[in-house]
Amino acid sequence: MATTWNLEKGLQSEDTDPIKSIETFYVRPRWLFVRVETGQGIVGWGEATLEGHTDAVEGAFVDFRQRFTGWDSANIEDIYQSAYRHRFYRGGEVLMSAISGLDMALWDIKGKRLGVPVWQLLGGKVRNKCKVYGWVGGDKPSDVLEQAQARKEQGFTCVKMNAVESLGWLDSPSALDETVQRLKDVKSIGMDAGLDFHGRVHRPMARQLAKALEPYRPLFIEEPLLPGHVDELKAIHGQIGYPIALGERLFTRQDCRPYFEAGCIDIIQPDLAHAGGISETRKIAIAAEAYDIGVAPHCPLGPIAFAASLQIGFSTPNFVICEMSWKMHYNLAKPGAEERDLFTYMLNPDVFKVDGGHVSLLTGPGLGVEINEKLVREEHERFKKGEWLEWRNPIWRGEDGAVREW
Repeated sequence: MATTWNLEKGLQSEDTDPIKSIETFYVRPRWLFVRVETGQGIVGWGEATLEGHTDAVEGAFVDFRQRFTGWDSANIEDIYQSAYRHRFYRGGEVLMSAISGLDMALWDIKGKRLGVPVWQLLGGKVRNKCKVYGWVGGDKPSDVLEQAQARKEQGFTCVKMNAVESLGWLDSPSALDETVQRLKDVKSIGMDAGLDFHGRVHRPMARQLAKALEPYRPLFIEEPLLPGHVDELKAIHGQIGYPIALGERLFTRQDCRPYFEAGCIDIIQPDLAHAGGISETRKIAIAAEAYDIGVAPHCPLGPIAFAASLQIGFSTPNFVICEMSWKMHYNLAKPGAEERDLFTYMLNPDVFKVDGGHVSLLTGPGLGVEINEKLVREEHERFKKGEWLEWRNPIWRGEDGAVREW
């Protein structure tokens, strides 16, 4: 088969199915869906959600439409390399989130074109189901025992919760007592629990909290320090005997490398909507395996990102667990408002059924999810009319007026 290349259209072959259109849709609660259609009429869906920064990501898609319309949709790696390397300035959450959405959609197209799920294209399955966890509590955790019981009844065996609310750089040690009690409460009903520090806890308090939690054996703690503090994280890692997870704010293998080499984490958490989609996350997972580090995709997002995360899980030996946003606090509508949750935009929500803490193998072609395009388009049109605003995270301040980590 003859293959050619030109500057405007990338690598081409005799059976090229070119990219015809690239569209983005912002939908509640805070997701950015990507729709790619080929000349042969195959539609792939991706998710480029970057919470609170949608306008910036959509700006990247202005360039993508100009750059990649007409390129062969089958050449996923060529498109990825061009999007990432031909800009001189590389990486970062905005560019990588845009690449993520395009990349997922192209894998969805390839699977649909060949009639196989994406995990088949990644070397085949290494497991028949993926372990998942749900959330309890919100940004200001409370009533976690009742919520954990509800999660147990929904089929989960593991949950995650925010470790703390707003916390000062050096706060009273008593501010950590409720965190320890919440972990004890969840464990009392036979559930495992991860605690997300969310980068809210600075080093003077993080060391105290990590140590205080140890007798109650959390499943893991997440982002005990903000990204960039590799040596400081290694010190905390050396003082506790349970796993540290991190990675939602790391976007490439290069970003992850210092943490791997320092031996300061046990679980890497790439977010497929931020970390270059399936293509780059797969490479992060392979690199992590060399350091005996588990992979737990970060995914407090929509059904497309979740499906892509599961495709990684089904085909990755060192996958351990995946986040699931079903009935998550970020998805809850205000009283009287329309509900928009993980299943809202799906035509086949049964594929995400939780049973015994797991979601079974996705067997449909591509990503395995069927999107209600009519509803997506209607929702986006309502957004454009100003019926609701883009999601923004709150700004937290301490009693002295200083900004705190959210």
